[in-house]
Amino acid sequence: MTYDITVTAKDGQTQTFSVELSRAKDSDKLICRVNGEEFNPGLDSQNPERDVLSVLVGSRSYEIHRDGSNGEMQIQVGGTRYTVEVRDPRSLKARRAKAGATDGPKKISAPMPGKVVRIISPAGTEVEAGQGVIVIEAMKMQNELKSPKKGIVKKIMVAEGATVNAGDALAIIE
Repeated sequence: MTYDITVTAKDGQTQTFSVELSRAKDSDKLICRVNGEEFNPGLDSQNPERDVLSVLVGSRSYEIHRDGSNGEMQIQVGGTRYTVEVRDPRSLKARRAKAGATDGPKKISAPMPGKVVRIISPAGTEVEAGQGVIVIEAMKMQNELKSPKKGIVKKIMVAEGATVNAGDALAIIE
């Protein structure tokens, strides 16, 4: 697996690394390539508990603690804390963001059959990414459908009380 990792130190300096991890064919050892170069000596790791990674690099051991409680991922190695962003370039979300897929109009579609209970943001409303737009009820559960991007609700294509099928377009955000 290959990951793009951006590390920000306390002083604000940022570095981005391409890290490729794979298992050796003849053992359980990890093979690690950083920016295309194989990382030697060998690398091994264990998860002794949740959010803790024990890493053995050659003959040196490091304990890495992860903390994502404040909305951004932070790791602590020894006494030093770093802010870290890990992206899997194979993920659909990462590919879309890289390709500028947040540009242009976006549809909000019904994820399942149900009934429109409430329109939170009518046409013309300015919305932030992740802000609720429509509430549908399915199997006695209410589901708030959120805006996929920052923009303006261009059109609401259903009325309160309407029955919708999975995949039906409910709103357009520009």
